[in-house]
Amino acid sequence: MKTRPFKQVDVFTDRPYFGNPLAVVLDGSGLDDEAMQRFARWTNLSETTFVLPPVDPAADYRVRIFTPGGELPFAGHPTLGSCHAWLQAGGTPRRQDFIVQECQVGLVNIRREGDRLAFAAPTLQRSAPSPAVLAQVAAALGLKAQHILAAQLLDNGPVWLGLLLDSADTVLQLAPDHAALKKHGLKVGVAGAHPAQIAPVLIARTNREARAFAGSMPAGAAESATADFEMRGFAAPLGIEEDPVTGSLNASLAQWLIAEGHAPERYVAAQGTCLGRAGRVYLTRETDAAGSAQVWVGGQSVTCINGTVAL
Repeated sequence: MKTRPFKQVDVFTDRPYFGNPLAVVLDGSGLDDEAMQRFARWTNLSETTFVLPPVDPAADYRVRIFTPGGELPFAGHPTLGSCHAWLQAGGTPRRQDFIVQECQVGLVNIRREGDRLAFAAPTLQRSAPSPAVLAQVAAALGLKAQHILAAQLLDNGPVWLGLLLDSADTVLQLAPDHAALKKHGLKVGVAGAHPAQIAPVLIARTNREARAFAGSMPAGAAESATADFEMRGFAAPLGIEEDPVTGSLNASLAQWLIAEGHAPERYVAAQGTCLGRAGRVYLTRETDAAGSAQVWVGGQSVTCINGTVAL
């Protein structure tokens, strides 16, 4: 074992302890897969990352991403959180316009957007789920057919069953059967739009969990909490019943929803409300002169723990 620099950061929030936490080991050199996996189980966070020298000469650094149950080829909040930690620790990107992260899915461009970082959503593959699978998942979520406006299997490294529901209110009131979702082996992401006129105070009245969250919000938070969509991510097959804020899910949902006209080209997604969090994800689709579209997934990060770890 040796002493390694370490940070624990909160991602998709500007206030500590209101986003999705991430453990970042800033020097993962010499650690084998077993050691990385053991530490990820020990942190018991949804993801733990290990920063390494890049293999690809175009990259600024390489990152390996572990859940308590295994390694991921790509994930959103670990991408932004690791980049935040790397920059804060003195990392210097080779390019002025982008930081380039290497992970198992390849190279991921990350750009600065004021006080936020945003990653370029990786290529998405999507398809229609089978009616039988959709019916099983709907039953596990307690949904009726009329609640589901659209559904797609979304694959950008992680695979999610994405559901567009009839309202943010329906999203917030879900009480899933997580054992049933685990049995089906699917991670499920749900989204529902807020009426344009709705205020965070009204959102907070929709269920008991959100009411408790509203009472815990710091002064002034309500004014900045407006979002266009409410999101929730259920990942029982990974041992995570509900993820606080999920970058990869928001990326794939945005690519799908914007392409199909279900969402505007720029919107803000809220996630974590029912867990007492205030995650905010900023989604933007940009189209270049050649007609190629790129979705950017942005959010703020804050460092909560700064020190060293024996590994």
